[in-house]
Amino acid sequence: MAALFKIALERIIQASQLIKVDGSILERLQIPLETTEVRLTIRMDEGSIRSFWAWRCRYDNTRGPTKGGIRFHNQVNGDEVQALAVMMTAKCAAMDLPFGGAKGGVKVDPRSLSNRELERLARGYMQIFVRGIGPDRDIPAPDVGTSEMTMAWMSDEYNAIVGKVVPAAITGKPVALGGSLGRDDATARGGYYLLQHKAAALGLSCGAKVAIQGFGNAGQHMAKLLAADGYKVVAVSDSKGAIHDPAGLDITKVLQAKKDYGHVTSIAGSDGVSEIPADELVSIDCDLLVLAALENMVHEGNAGSIKAKIILELANGPITPEADEILNRKKRVIIPDILANAGGVTVSYFEWVQNRRAERWDLEEVHARLKTTMEREADAVWAHARDKEITLRSAAYVHALLRLSEALRARGTAKFKR
Repeated sequence: MAALFKIALERIIQASQLIKVDGSILERLQIPLETTEVRLTIRMDEGSIRSFWAWRCRYDNTRGPTKGGIRFHNQVNGDEVQALAVMMTAKCAAMDLPFGGAKGGVKVDPRSLSNRELERLARGYMQIFVRGIGPDRDIPAPDVGTSEMTMAWMSDEYNAIVGKVVPAAITGKPVALGGSLGRDDATARGGYYLLQHKAAALGLSCGAKVAIQGFGNAGQHMAKLLAADGYKVVAVSDSKGAIHDPAGLDITKVLQAKKDYGHVTSIAGSDGVSEIPADELVSIDCDLLVLAALENMVHEGNAGSIKAKIILELANGPITPEADEILNRKKRVIIPDILANAGGVTVSYFEWVQNRRAERWDLEEVHARLKTTMEREADAVWAHARDKEITLRSAAYVHALLRLSEALRARGTAKFKR
């Protein structure tokens, strides 16, 4: 399986061949602006010292300060961090946000640490990377394995180091510390607004059957939103397994089971709910498959078994290029990650704006602004796909590249004449 960074670059290059794009932007996107790899050392509760690999990549700042989450996961590596950073560069451009792309990570299983150890890890990360972070340079946010609590620790450490309160330096914070209302479900809600807006074009209607791979923050919120809108969520999975009920799962019960026991399979065997192997979820008979787990979860080995006509990438890079080809041949509609999951970074942008203006927007305003943004950019991507007769993934990257090229040209080039 190709490295994720190579996959991300290939998708950008392929999109560039569909349009006239300034060669300078491709040259900039081949190599990250800066990637820092460090040893992060903390003291454990029992007194020992433990070291972890940690990274921060600022990929491109053509359109503004870099923006991207920090991931705590035991499979994090430098290739993944750079891949996610270049994807974020494209995502911010596609959504017309005044940011470039960044990403950070620590190779750690956060479940293996106590809360005190997690706090030391979060504060230690900020101590190491603080020189590169700031509201006009690089703005971190939560990602897989991190949360608003993690961001609270990092924000507090940043403020202590620089000697003043700078809420706009980090987004995804608790509301009490300057976080935005609506940030908790923003990734899922953005994808949900997109589905609502394009339901007719996608052939989706009330009662459509949905399977959700990944039942973390994004997957849980998407399940709640779709179930409340009349969709029938028939299967969900997490790291421990998957459950299926062709009549539709009671999402309230599934959410409670996840909260109480830490995994969805705890309700298997009751009310018609059966446990199935997690890797079988993608082949469930459904109309919409939501991919909300990790990258490369749909690959050459399982893409052919997918029955869903529509696939929503709520995770970053969940489908490999080989799987893309298989699904495209089968006429499956893939709503790509740089559009589908952009609600998170969009509301992070709203938080950054509120912090800089010393404002507080109510929830209705955040939702309304997010809905408008998702609908506007979805229409633009759909238009590129229709006019150029290309996939939505290619169209989203075309959309991003056009904006990146425009920003670079606006700075003046070698061809510029007075």
